[in-house]
Amino acid sequence: MIFNKDTAEKTAELLLQINAIKLNPGNPFTWASGWKSPIYCDNRLILSFPSIRNYVRDEFAKNIEKQFGKPDVIAGVATGAIGIGILVAESLGLPFVYVRPEPKKHGRQNQVEGFLQKGQNVVVVEDLISTGNSSLLAVEALRNAGANIKGMVAIFTYGFDVAEKNFKDANIDLYTLSNYSNLLNLAVAKKYIPEEDLITLQEWNINPAAWKQE
Repeated sequence: MIFNKDTAEKTAELLLQINAIKLNPGNPFTWASGWKSPIYCDNRLILSFPSIRNYVRDEFAKNIEKQFGKPDVIAGVATGAIGIGILVAESLGLPFVYVRPEPKKHGRQNQVEGFLQKGQNVVVVEDLISTGNSSLLAVEALRNAGANIKGMVAIFTYGFDVAEKNFKDANIDLYTLSNYSNLLNLAVAKKYIPEEDLITLQEWNINPAAWKQE
């Protein structure tokens, strides 16, 4: 769920302004999964815009304390959430760790990088939620390392039903700065897209795996 509607709308507009989110129903993108998509989201661009990255940092820091209380550690999911996760940890005066997609093949073979003690309360920072599978693998790695996961925060979610189910099954509370429905409303209101594209964008969100696959 979103932290609040005002933050969701402002975040969506900022992401559109810097082309971190691109909407193109007429010429869809192809994701690594093979899915066709009328939207592409690259939140790494936020780090290149100081005022926007500071806004995201401050909203995360404020709302993490409000929703979860102050944790012991902030964890970022590699690689997209490392940068913003460090900024959030710095703002809260907390230690930071990050989680690799899989353990290193050499050296200490770590999957969680940084100093983490068993029993510490951790809030996980993610940049983008699609199905939630990769994000929840990071949660599993942290739990295996002995962390107590208070919840996860992310910049943006596509709002897929499968993601909602995955987080519910994993017993993880997810809060985001913005989401797909708020993005579409803002994009139409601010004329980033014509209103006739709205139905196409909504249809994709209902069944993204099957959209334009014929």
